[in-house]
Amino acid sequence: MKINHSIITILAVSTLALTGCASVDMASKEQSDQAKQFSAPSAGNSGLYVYRNSFVGKSLKKDIWVDGKCLGESASDVFFYTQVEGGKKHKIETESEFSPNALEVAMEAGKNYFVRQFIKLGAFVGGADLELIPEEQGKADVAKLELAKSGTCSQ
Repeated sequence: MKINHSIITILAVSTLALTGCASVDMASKEQSDQAKQFSAPSAGNSGLYVYRNSFVGKSLKKDIWVDGKCLGESASDVFFYTQVEGGKKHKIETESEFSPNALEVAMEAGKNYFVRQFIKLGAFVGGADLELIPEEQGKADVAKLELAKSGTCSQ
C-alpha cells in the first residue's frame, strides 16, 4: 500500500492547529475572582457570561460580539463577563469558518446568563458556535476558567 506523504503532512498540521494553545489578554486574578462570585447584576441589568472550555481548537481565537459590539477575542479556558440591559433580547455572535453564528437570548433583569462558545471542525479551519447553558452548569464551568480582557476583537 502506497502512502501519500502530502496527505499525512496536511493531516498532522491540521491536528496541531486544532489542538495547540492560543492566548489572549487576561484580566487580573482579582477581577476574575470577583466575576466568579456570580453576584446579581446592577439594577435593571442582566449579567452575561460567555465562555469557552472545549478541548478542540485550543489554538484558535474567535471574536465574540454582543449586540454588534466587540466583547473580546476568546481562547480556550477563558470567560468574559458583561452586563446588558435587562428585559430585552440580546444577540450574541461569534465568528465561524464562513459566516458569523448568532444566538438571541431574552434576558430578565437581575439574572445571570451563561453562553458557551464551542469550536467545531470545519472544511479549512475550525468554526465556532454558541449555546445557552443552564445557570448551575454555567457557574460550575466558569469557576474553572479565567477572565479575559474585554473589548479587543481581531476584525
